[in-house]
Amino acid sequence: QVQLVESGGGLVQAGGSLRLSCQVSGRMVTDNACGWYRQAPGNQRELVAGITSLGRTNYADSVKGRFTISRDNAKNTMYLQMNSLKPEDTAVYYCALGGDMVVQTRAGVMDYWGKGTPVTVSS
Repeated sequence: QVQLVESGGGLVQAGGSLRLSCQVSGRMVTDNACGWYRQAPGNQRELVAGITSLGRTNYADSVKGRFTISRDNAKNTMYLQMNSLKPEDTAVYYCALGGDMVVQTRAGVMDYWGKGTPVTVSS
């Protein structure tokens, strides 16, 4: 059974930072593409950052230079470091596991999902 459990969300002021974590069990993060998605009220879920099985990263234009995706193979955990947060970053953030092409093209659907962690950025 594959499980993804996010943590690290919360309330932060604009300009602040948060680090999201996603503990994965049942699959190895090194054998899959990893992604962080977000969904704000009234919006579609979007890929924020992804990393392929070979370590190639891909970011949404809106977060480039501010967010960094990484993974710790020993802990089988993926992370999203979010700096210079803006109110428009407010959303529920989900981690996901799946294929490289989904991460590279930002299309398709990942195979496994966490339940999400809310991030609220106040102005």
